[in-house]
Amino acid sequence: MEKPASVFDRHQEWAGLTAFLPATGSAAGGATLCVVLGRRRQGKSYLLRALAEAADGVYFGATEATEAESIRQFTRSISQQTGHVPRADVHTWDEAVRHMFTSVQGSPRPVVIDEFPFLTAASPALPSILQRELGPGGSGADSSARLILCGSALSVMGKLLSGTAPLRGRAGLELIIRPFGYRDAAEFWGIGDPRLAMLVHSVVGGTPAYRYEFNRGDVPTDLGDFDAWITRTVLNPQVPLFREARYLLSEEPDIRDPAIYQSVLAAIAAGNCTNGGIANYVGRKSAEIAHPLRVLDDCGLIERQPDTFGAKRVQYRISEPLITFYEAIMRTRWTALESGRAAQVWESVQHTFKTQILGPHFESICRSYVRDHDFEILGEFADRVGNAVVNDPRSRTQIEIDVAVTAAESADRRRVLALGEAKWGEIIDTGHLDRLLRARELLNERKFDTADAHLMLFSAAGFAEGVQAAAASNSRIHLVGLEQLYPEGN
Repeated sequence: MEKPASVFDRHQEWAGLTAFLPATGSAAGGATLCVVLGRRRQGKSYLLRALAEAADGVYFGATEATEAESIRQFTRSISQQTGHVPRADVHTWDEAVRHMFTSVQGSPRPVVIDEFPFLTAASPALPSILQRELGPGGSGADSSARLILCGSALSVMGKLLSGTAPLRGRAGLELIIRPFGYRDAAEFWGIGDPRLAMLVHSVVGGTPAYRYEFNRGDVPTDLGDFDAWITRTVLNPQVPLFREARYLLSEEPDIRDPAIYQSVLAAIAAGNCTNGGIANYVGRKSAEIAHPLRVLDDCGLIERQPDTFGAKRVQYRISEPLITFYEAIMRTRWTALESGRAAQVWESVQHTFKTQILGPHFESICRSYVRDHDFEILGEFADRVGNAVVNDPRSRTQIEIDVAVTAAESADRRRVLALGEAKWGEIIDTGHLDRLLRARELLNERKFDTADAHLMLFSAAGFAEGVQAAAASNSRIHLVGLEQLYPEGN
């Protein structure tokens, strides 16, 4: 089934969904289950509406309502779209689910229940009812429905198929809708300038909804327009994007005390990325922030990043760039922004933007670049791509490795595939290269195999002549600028 032209990218997701439709649930046929999840604003509903339309399916978007009202809305929607009217009034989810399955017969058709967490909030037994009806002897046995449950509350959706959850083992497809990658995001925004693409991505990331729905379709025309674009959209109280970061946190059902979560996010945005650093910033003990960190991780708002080389050091990173921007730039200046002083605020936070947002974001993009092009660059699969710290006892310092890449573990010494340093605003010189060489030497002493390790230097500002000469004479030294991250025509 051909993907509609109106759906940008999402080729892999569309292929997975269309492959799921003709599948049979068992040797005797029957209904099958798919779970689609992802953070808010990623285009899940748009994609599934397109699927339902293309495959003559059924789409129901749940709302926050009581159980009785939700059952009425659901039953009415199924009846209107299938033409199958129940013989008697439907009052329970048992009856509504049986009506859904018996209404879809013949060729396989998708039945999408969007915002499923709204329904389970009022009816916790609904997943158990679906399990029963999808199982042997249930009404789904004679149905051709391809039931797709979708939701943005990751803390709820992520538990549907886990552990002892009723629907565990019932799903034939679990699909995660992620933000666009940095290159796809540049294409989606129609930005051809690599530097401008990186700047915009550091603020709004790859979330599709921020392109049109949340900023009135406003795109910076060129580099010279970026500052003005920030003040007229992201920092403008009249534009929906202005309050979006606040809503992302408040919409998560597991977050009941926003204050501690806001402080944890502020700590990470300020560069306090370890458990101890976050606790010190927030003013709590490390044990007291373990729960907020776990909840934020379950919600998909932060990512846990262990040290690539195995040190007992874990860093946390905010997953949504807009939240980082809000915490670092907007949150403590909210009153001034609401009073219309966006231009003055933006001018005063340039250093913060470069150090707390652009720098870390550039490092993250560089890791994504290596992860996506490991065979092309390294000639083999990169098992782990992250960051790390190497202790240097000679100088009593730590060498931070922005891009640390290792091969799969083996019985022998673990192989280091690449060590990289990423600088947004600095020209890379031989000093940066020497640090990587020293780190490689130290790792070799720690029983890592670094014999074939590549050295990668990333910069948006350029490379000194000495580094360029070293790269020209050594094929394992790579210089990566914005032109390589955003190749023309990609």
